[in-house]
Order: sequence, then C-alpha cells, then structure tokens
Amino acid sequence: MKEKSIILYPVYFNSKCPRSKGRRVSKSRAVKNPTVDEIYKAVRALGLNCTIEKDKHHPARWFEREGRVVVSTTLKKTQLIKEVAKKLQSIRGGK
Repeated sequence: MKEKSIILYPVYFNSKCPRSKGRRVSKSRAVKNPTVDEIYKAVRALGLNCTIEKDKHHPARWFEREGRVVVSTTLKKTQLIKEVAKKLQSIRGGK
C-alpha cells in the first residue's frame, strides 16, 4: 500500500471534549488534555514517522492553537487513532 499523511489533533484524544466537538475515541480510551508532544511520543513509540506542527489548529477549534501531528503511514486513520490512544494511556501510566 502507498504511504499517506494522516493528521492527528489533540482534541481527538481529549476526554474533556465531547464527540460533537471533535473527540474520536471513547471516553474510556481518551486521556485528559493530551499535548502534541505526548501524541508525537506515542506515534514514535509505534515506530511510525511523524512531524509536529505546533502553530496549527483543529478547524472546529480555530481559537485554540494546540498544534497537530502529521503521520506518514499505510494504516487507516481509524486504526491509527485507536493505536495512538492505547499508547497514550500507557505513556500516562493508565490501563
């Protein structure tokens, strides 16, 4: 399969944000206020290439410049999000 770039925003993994505002994982898999640095560490721990863009923002949250992580992978976006969510929990010392 051809590698593609997938963009991950912190809001995808934020347990304090409702799904209607951008969260992509269940609350049981989400963490409280993740940072782009934590997401970057989680992606790198999965063995994937990625870059941080700190001056970017989620389209629905244009007023908060949380940044984003651009990942080069052959995985589907939903699969990548689930894997990163699991890794974020282990980085935070969760389940």
